[in-house]
Amino acid sequence: MSGKDYKTNVMRILDKYKIPYNHYSYADTDAISGVEVAAALNQNPDKVFKTLVTVSKSKKYYVFMIPVAKELDLKKAAHAVNEKSIEMLHLKELLPLTGYVHGGCSPIGMKKQFDTVIDSSALDFDTIIFSAGKIGYQVELSPDNLKKVINYSAAEITVEVQTKNK
Repeated sequence: MSGKDYKTNVMRILDKYKIPYNHYSYADTDAISGVEVAAALNQNPDKVFKTLVTVSKSKKYYVFMIPVAKELDLKKAAHAVNEKSIEMLHLKELLPLTGYVHGGCSPIGMKKQFDTVIDSSALDFDTIIFSAGKIGYQVELSPDNLKKVINYSAAEITVEVQTKNK
């Protein structure tokens, strides 16, 4: 089955709600990081988002969507969800909690809908691209149409990635 014909659960959910989207496959590339995925898709990395899952001290889970070339600022993220502090979810907990594996986590179609915050930079674009729920597949849709499938708020939650000189 070619990448163009393949349907992920995320795509089926979008189809069910009759939400228009584009889908892409990078399954035939060596792309691993989000920046590599953006390059493989010939897309602006500021428009390609990764989905991160966190947990608070009170054991409440939160989902954050940020551009692939940036890092989640845990202090800003905690403030955005009215928590004192949050930390990244341990990798081994991701699949049982969300139904998704690392690298294929999407805010759409998780086992349970968690409070979701998207970096406010997403609102600068007509459409954003993020995981279609399986490694190698991405979907593109407008922030307004994303709002029809999941409830989210927007906040400034990133920090620039510090690159080391080689």
